Amino acid sequence: MQFALQILHEIVKFAGLLLIGRGLVYVLSFGRHDTNPIYRFFSFLTSPVTNFVRRITPAFVVDRHIPLAAFFLVFWLYVILIFLRLELAKAMV
Repeated sequence: MQFALQILHEIVKFAGLLLIGRGLVYVLSFGRHDTNPIYRFFSFLTSPVTNFVRRITPAFVVDRHIPLAAFFLVFWLYVILIFLRLELAKAMV
């Protein structure tokens, strides 16, 4: 169980880092992010997360805000996994 949580934790961390990278490229491209190949690559890599968040969010949430909502979802999932792994480690001792 600990190993499965560790793998899931690393996947969530990787998704969070990709979303941070996407946000940084968005900010540093000064409005031309749609033509930036690095931004498009980050968008491709983060599309599973953003598509999932688009499905679970209400329809009134603007598409422009979906990557930010995805980041917050991934962040809180990361924090929850930290606590789960700590509790599991305490239970095994």
